[in-house]
Amino acid sequence: MESIKSKIGNFGGFMAIFGALSILMSFLNYNPKILMLVDAWGVIMGWVIRVLLIVVGGSLFFLFTKEDEYEE
Repeated sequence: MESIKSKIGNFGGFMAIFGALSILMSFLNYNPKILMLVDAWGVIMGWVIRVLLIVVGGSLFFLFTKEDEYEE
């Protein structure tokens, strides 16, 4: 069970980093093919998707990371 929680936490961290990189790249006017899909539904929906990636990914990361300090 702990390995599943660890994988979910790692995936959440990846989502948050991907969202932050997406925002950074949009300011630099650089859009790889994967990021073009984010803006396919319009500019506002693209920003909503980016922010949701960061919020949901960050929450998964903080909820499912292993806390060794409190287990002792």
